[in-house]
Amino acid sequence: MRILEIGLIAINFGLLYWAFIANRKSGQGIVMPLTVALGLVIVQFAIEGGRWQMIPAYMTPVVLTAYFFLGKRKEGGRSRVKVTFQAAILTVYLLVSIALPTVMPVFSFEKPTGPYSVGTTVYHWVDEQREETYTGDPDDRRELMVQIWYPAANGGGKKQSPYVQNSSKATGAIASKMMNLPAFALSHLGLVKTHSMLEADLSDSESRYPVLIFSHGMNGYRNQNMFQVEELASHGYIVLGIDYAYEAAVTVYPDGRAALSKTDPGLTSMAQYDEHIPLWVGDAEFVLNQVENLNRNDSTGRFTGKLDVERIGMLGHSFGGTVTTQVLATDSRVKAALSMDGGFNGSPLPPQGPGKPYFLMYSAETYNKVMVSFDEVATKVGNVSREEFEAPRKTYIQRSGNALAGGGLSILIPGSKHASYTDLALFSPWLGLGGVDPRRDHRIVNEFSIAFFDRYLKGKNDAALQELAAKYPEVNFKVNK
Repeated sequence: MRILEIGLIAINFGLLYWAFIANRKSGQGIVMPLTVALGLVIVQFAIEGGRWQMIPAYMTPVVLTAYFFLGKRKEGGRSRVKVTFQAAILTVYLLVSIALPTVMPVFSFEKPTGPYSVGTTVYHWVDEQREETYTGDPDDRRELMVQIWYPAANGGGKKQSPYVQNSSKATGAIASKMMNLPAFALSHLGLVKTHSMLEADLSDSESRYPVLIFSHGMNGYRNQNMFQVEELASHGYIVLGIDYAYEAAVTVYPDGRAALSKTDPGLTSMAQYDEHIPLWVGDAEFVLNQVENLNRNDSTGRFTGKLDVERIGMLGHSFGGTVTTQVLATDSRVKAALSMDGGFNGSPLPPQGPGKPYFLMYSAETYNKVMVSFDEVATKVGNVSREEFEAPRKTYIQRSGNALAGGGLSILIPGSKHASYTDLALFSPWLGLGGVDPRRDHRIVNEFSIAFFDRYLKGKNDAALQELAAKYPEVNFKVNK
């Protein structure tokens, strides 16, 4: 919980317990506690921002008022049963008021560790060469929203960036499209802050900066890996996050239009996912074209001549990792790629590997599902034959082997889940999306990500990777031959 939330609950429930223990009723001495209780609600709401998880705590002035004015104090004191019952009710009320904001916190991101401050800006790009097939209007072109994080000049920031821009439209879609939750459930994400400064000046410490393209997962969103993109930017990378319109949870355009996800929630087979690859690869290639255009002539002047188009990498999570693998194989501009728990849909890579640096981060959750044998779950798979059950596993093993051939790197974080490679792991322990220690998982991901791209885009040696292998022996860092 946030500081003022803690203060509000501690003081207001202290007043409630005081009124209960002292058996205070209407009369002298009640104005001050009521003023304090209401004032704390107003101050917290005004400074930190209100959220639905705090509604029980916000009701404490009302409960205190009701206790003062509605109850009657009887001569001879209160019965033990009544006192015990009222104390139990008040304690349950306290526990509920603590639990809701605790299990659905307004979380914070760890401060980036790199030498640079972080700036961010958003672009709206229209690909005039491609029709938007999701709208049904042949005149509509493919529109993308792309957010960029970059090394910022110290003192050049304008305003701290919120985690979710256009939060009134975006948080509902994230809740419903990604997690099948009620739309209001994640509205508090609009209160989460980042370390990025909106429209900050680009640092002039380096003449040009290497570029990274980030791809979210199916029904994800462009900044779902804020823990990672800010860290990369602080270490001297310019990172572009793409909203894959109509297959992201939501894309909000500058004029207020919201393109909600239209993907089939029942996607399961490789063939079904294969159908989406051309759209995403086309979007990534279009963004790569825009990177070149920005470097030639950015209308704001910020990125002109500052993007090193000879040092471009790509990273993605889940289906975004799948697309990252495909783009690495097909686009010569991408020199190195990182897939975080991504699959291997689309065209399989050749047996000798992609011929470029490739890093695969497995989650324990996904790896265990893939590696489970038919004999281990035979009683649970119904009428599925051994051949049908084993086919996807064999395909995954073969394709992942191809991707890692020829020097590919891999790690597996013990206890990690699929969402451990995203910000979703921080949303709520109640949702169970992260491992035992999601902050530690994020640090491991960040340290290996930086070491990998430093090695293959900045030309550093592999000492940092080897040091991390020794620092985190449990992740089983491998270099495949």
